[in-house]
Amino acid sequence: MWDLSGRVALVTGGNGGIGLGMAKALAANGGSVAITGRNVAKNEAAAAALPGALVIAADLVEPGAEARVLEAVRARFGRLDILVNNAGTNIRRRPEEVSDEDWATVMDTNLTSLMRLTRGAHPLLKAHGVGRVINVASIMALFGLPFSPAYAASKGAVVQYTKVLATAWAGDGITANAVLPGWIETELTDRARTHQPGLYERQIARTPAGRWGTPDDLGGIAAFLASDAAGFVTGAAIPVDGGFAAMG
Repeated sequence: MWDLSGRVALVTGGNGGIGLGMAKALAANGGSVAITGRNVAKNEAAAAALPGALVIAADLVEPGAEARVLEAVRARFGRLDILVNNAGTNIRRRPEEVSDEDWATVMDTNLTSLMRLTRGAHPLLKAHGVGRVINVASIMALFGLPFSPAYAASKGAVVQYTKVLATAWAGDGITANAVLPGWIETELTDRARTHQPGLYERQIARTPAGRWGTPDDLGGIAAFLASDAAGFVTGAAIPVDGGFAAMG
């Protein structure tokens, strides 16, 4: 039921961390995969890990980049069925320390570029009536941390935008769902652990699964939501967090 043969997926920020974990799972289930990334070295490593994938060097914050990326996917594969919006960033400041530039940087990356790419992808996603939008939000859409105001606000907005897409595009055969990763071991969270001593241990103590997640832990939910098995699942915000959110 998770067979993605003949389907084409685009994963933003797919050159590492959660994005790469999702891209691997989509490819393992038969999908053709394109990924975007800004870091050349990481792009090269991802290309080696995903034989046959289309790797597009792009900074989606730049206006017009989304059109170039979508055209590259269309030119290579002729279609797009699955859009995974994973690219994101964080600037750690307390609310009273956040500058306008900090705020704009996080919002442009996590929210505005996501909107532009999703908007541009609509004709391709509706063309075959099996479109899937998977937006990577965060459990920070549910919880607040004192040093992530812009990040948390952007991810909360991603969840609400996902619900709008689900209601607006259902008639086009497109589902839209948000995935809310918990504490996952990535380059981004490595920096958080450096910034906040004891963070790793505190989150393990609160997580029923007793560990941090890995990027591969996000692969299953991506493959499921991309497949026909999830054809009646839309507008959902699904934590993948080892039970962290269940602790209240």
